Amino acid sequence: MGMTALAACGTSGGDSADAKTVTLVSHDSFTMSKSVQAAFEKQSGYKIRVLKGGDAGKAVNQAILSKDNPQGDVLFGIDNTLLSRGLDEDLFSPYEAKGLSHVPAGLQLDKARHRVTPLDYGDICVNYDRGYFARHKIAPPKTFDDLIKPRYKGLLVTENSATSSPGLAFQLATVAAYGKDGWQDYWKKLKANGVEVVDGWEQAYNQRFSGSAASKGKGDKPLVVSYASSPPAEVLGKKPAPRQAPTGVATGTCFRQIEFGGLLKGAKNEKGGKALLDFLLSRQFQEDEPLQMFVNPARADAKVPELFTKYGATIDKPATLAPETISKNREQWIKQWSSLVLK
Repeated sequence: MGMTALAACGTSGGDSADAKTVTLVSHDSFTMSKSVQAAFEKQSGYKIRVLKGGDAGKAVNQAILSKDNPQGDVLFGIDNTLLSRGLDEDLFSPYEAKGLSHVPAGLQLDKARHRVTPLDYGDICVNYDRGYFARHKIAPPKTFDDLIKPRYKGLLVTENSATSSPGLAFQLATVAAYGKDGWQDYWKKLKANGVEVVDGWEQAYNQRFSGSAASKGKGDKPLVVSYASSPPAEVLGKKPAPRQAPTGVATGTCFRQIEFGGLLKGAKNEKGGKALLDFLLSRQFQEDEPLQMFVNPARADAKVPELFTKYGATIDKPATLAPETISKNREQWIKQWSSLVLK
């Protein structure tokens, strides 16, 4: 879980103790446009330094392990599946970010204390490679029940619930679908049907999934646990624009994920951290998010690019679980899942 430092453009080799540098700790998928980063640095006078720590699960674990001497000022990417861990570990200092009034109340899961700020949301769903299913003349799956049918044997790759937030979200989706007494039996069937488990999203999507351009044809799994907003990423930059994305979404397999940012308690640059949180909730950053990280902006007044809405899937009824239910059962469920699937 070692963390890799990625220095922002123009940032010297100082650390977060430098009053002119603000350090953002995040998962590997965090990115923003250079122009948007430059705008923040010009407006605020701070340089951004980014520390990426693997998948969200690993990044949160690392933040907990280093909480007495935090490696940064702001943590980005803790989501509703992991939020109670961060709050129970007292990772964050309360701060009400500017612009929060534009965020729907349903996304503000800590609105009483403002220890974290909702910054984006998305739906974790099984994605499929349209080309594979067309060539094999098989209809792609639509639901959880479909995934355990013999015709899809050995086709799905998912992420480890213990180390990956998409993996955990997919597990929680099956809990929501089959109940506390039925999800384990479902996973026994999924394992018998040849599901593959890898550590994190980057490996699952960019290496194992046949529908990902990043796999360059080396991936051999036509089904992957990813996002309802992943298809636009496969279209971005293609000319002429295709009629539809080369990947699709099994809309009956989705779980709503909300990502948050928070000011780390003990941050060396608390003032800079607050300025960065304000910026992450600004319309400028929020409107940059969809085509950078392929997530929906948290702000209701942020404009979403046409490419994102045209090629992404809209999930009207994603599976959800109450935060207190996740908090009460998460660790036990992860242990049970690991025992069932990894052994």
